[in-house]
Amino acid sequence: MKKSLRLSETWFNRGLWLVALVFAGFLIGLGGQVVQDLPGVDRQLSLDDYIDSTKAQPLRTQLQKAEQAAQEARLEQQQARLLRDAAQSDSRNANESFSNWIATRKATQQSDHNGELLKRTQQLDALKQRELAAIRLLEAQDKALLDAEQAADKARTGLTALEATAQKSYDAEARKLELQVFLIRLAITLPLLVLAGWLFSRKRKTAYWPFVWGFIIFAGFAFFVELVPYLPSYGGYVRYLVGIVLTVLIGRQAIVSLSRYLEKQRAAEQLSSSERQQELGYDAALNLLGKGVCPGCERGVDLKNPNIDFCPHCGMTLFCKCSACQTRKSAFMRFCHACGHGGQAAGTTDIPAH
Repeated sequence: MKKSLRLSETWFNRGLWLVALVFAGFLIGLGGQVVQDLPGVDRQLSLDDYIDSTKAQPLRTQLQKAEQAAQEARLEQQQARLLRDAAQSDSRNANESFSNWIATRKATQQSDHNGELLKRTQQLDALKQRELAAIRLLEAQDKALLDAEQAADKARTGLTALEATAQKSYDAEARKLELQVFLIRLAITLPLLVLAGWLFSRKRKTAYWPFVWGFIIFAGFAFFVELVPYLPSYGGYVRYLVGIVLTVLIGRQAIVSLSRYLEKQRAAEQLSSSERQQELGYDAALNLLGKGVCPGCERGVDLKNPNIDFCPHCGMTLFCKCSACQTRKSAFMRFCHACGHGGQAAGTTDIPAH
């Protein structure tokens, strides 16, 4: 059994839901603009605002100079290391050449080359002096780099101490600003939630329901997007406690609503079949039947079984015979599908099918 809504009515409802969404979108945009323009909401804090600039600025200057000196010392160190390596290589090669020459001289028993020996010895001494100078230069650059790095570390230590002191003031001000922003948003959002709750309970079934639901969507967006993310944390305690409270309130309301619904259903099942059928709305009854559910007790029923005319759970009449042509038809249809007879729906004039 299909839903009873007319095709045009279905599309009109879809269009009205679109109106509700568009209306909610404009309200959300307006609300966001209002919150953005509120004083103090968009205030940004910086740790530098809480650091003693008279002490921090000299340390920053010292740190900058020390880092620059360290960078220059590293470059000079690399050059000095290359010079040392080259000098050591030249000295080593010269020593090997000199050793070979001495060995040759001894083997040939030549003693008339004392001038050459003196010359080679002087060359070795010069290379050794060059090597020692390169080593001293490298040591000097190592010391310059070490001094620069130590000066940088000292400046960083001083800045870290100042930042640690400023961090306490920054954290206190940040918590204060966080609470201030939350209270401002709460002052705006809470009336919206109250109004949305009132509209939901009183106006959601009126002719202007698209605007009601649009406002409800807007209030829900304001709560979950504009308020909840700004809820103070305080280590997570506040958010968890708020979550517990909301869960308890929503759960309690769900339990109460379920109890009321079940009580209403039990009271309705005490009425006669005709009385229950008269209380049901035409579209609502056909909608439930289209889902294979009894309109009286909302329990599942095999409506395709031709032998079932009454609900086996509550006894409500589901099918009856047309008083004009005796054709089996739904007890909720206003007209007979076989002859078009306009007997009353809900079976008040027609008789059961069996």
